[in-house]
Amino acid sequence: MPTSLLVVHVHVHVLPQHVDAFLQATLANARESVKEPGIARFDVCQDNEDPTRFVLVEAYRTPDAPAAHKETAHYLTWRDTVTPMMAEPRVPRRYTNRFPDDAAW
Repeated sequence: MPTSLLVVHVHVHVLPQHVDAFLQATLANARESVKEPGIARFDVCQDNEDPTRFVLVEAYRTPDAPAAHKETAHYLTWRDTVTPMMAEPRVPRRYTNRFPDDAAW
């Protein structure tokens, strides 16, 4: 089977007083992240029932793309900015894309 996209869901719980600042910092990171050649998608989702909870959905084209992403200035700025805003450490879950076909990304 050919290499499939790596899809990472990053679950983030933010302190209530930091929700707006977290969202702004995360949107800035996402806007730059989608410009990276190794990233097919970078979605920012906020929970409707609990606005302090977010899921970042990151789709990487190659196995090396996540490490390259974590070396970018925009990621490092985001990480350093939002870490103190979190109610608990973020939790990444890694998935293999099965549908739609990777070419559709």
